[in-house]
Amino acid sequence: MGAVRNLSGQKIVMHGKDVCLQGVSITYPNGFTAVKPTDLTIGAGEFFSILGPSGCGKTTILRAVSGFVEPSAGRVLIGGEDQRGIGPNGRPTALIFQNLALFPLMPVWENVAFALEARGIPRKERRARAHDLLELVALPDQADKMPGELSGGQRQRVAIARALAVEPAVLLLDEPLSALDLKLRQHMRAELRAIQQKTGVTFIYITHDQGEALTMSDRVAVMNDGVVEQVGTADEIYSDPRSAFVASFVGEVNAFYGRVVALDDRMASIDTPHGLLRGRHTGALTQGDQAILFVRPQQVEFGEDSGANRFSVMLERRSLEGAFLTFETRTDNGARIIIHQTNSGPSPVTTDSSLQVSFAPDAAVVLPDGPVANTGIETAAQ
Repeated sequence: MGAVRNLSGQKIVMHGKDVCLQGVSITYPNGFTAVKPTDLTIGAGEFFSILGPSGCGKTTILRAVSGFVEPSAGRVLIGGEDQRGIGPNGRPTALIFQNLALFPLMPVWENVAFALEARGIPRKERRARAHDLLELVALPDQADKMPGELSGGQRQRVAIARALAVEPAVLLLDEPLSALDLKLRQHMRAELRAIQQKTGVTFIYITHDQGEALTMSDRVAVMNDGVVEQVGTADEIYSDPRSAFVASFVGEVNAFYGRVVALDDRMASIDTPHGLLRGRHTGALTQGDQAILFVRPQQVEFGEDSGANRFSVMLERRSLEGAFLTFETRTDNGARIIIHQTNSGPSPVTTDSSLQVSFAPDAAVVLPDGPVANTGIETAAQ
């Protein structure tokens, strides 16, 4: 539950509800299965993101929760109640699309109160409610402006206020920040998280932007090809991926392909074109399996200080990105390795330098060979 006081001392009280998908699958009449059998539980009052590439099924799940799509199998429960046969207007949900669809000829407060008018609430009460919600989203002085007079971030907040006007238990957001520029998107991440925490409403947020998902969410589900591959906190998803797709989709990574030659309780050794490499494993491997070792660019170091996982590279490019440096290197057999370092001053490393690099086994994870994300960047070293 969230309780927010407006300037007149009255409370705006909202309640979040849990959402549960039980064996939900969605197949369209043409035979295409957008969502394969999925079990997923989202806690009441949780900020939950579904992250994945275009076409993975994340928006289809959102539409199933909102009632615009009926599951082919399984059921959707909100607050423990089965939603089968209940349309969008009958569910305790509100949906914000990528296109905010504000009415350009209505002032801001009327946009916010539009759904209340449809419910027959008197004008004076509608206006008071709209002002309360505009205070909640930090736009108390914008009520009489037209949407065209607002910035992109302000219009975004008006859309959120309009969605909250009907007091939903679950707010569904379908990539709502995709049309904003980078700095405004970053600002709105903090705004959205603050609004969610004030209201206590359950937020289900759809995005292909890992930065949005990792910075705002209590938990994240990573989807690929209609399947939820992993659910966890941002730290779990980033540091302990459970599949090759999750490891390669969430954050930049270097990948080394090989065959498992030794295992113990924690560590796996794989034979690769770069020699024997070691990393942590999840218990899903046996000796002889094909596997991929993943290591983040910031975990790779110049020199041999890590005591393992060493090989030679040639530096091809050095890029300055403010507080960080990116080094693009090639191994002797042509594989591309990315290294990130903090920018602490002029670097003695120059292009065309032949260098030794290494990384600690604890910094890497070894996972079963499988599909990797098509990020458009060559990262896999085979």
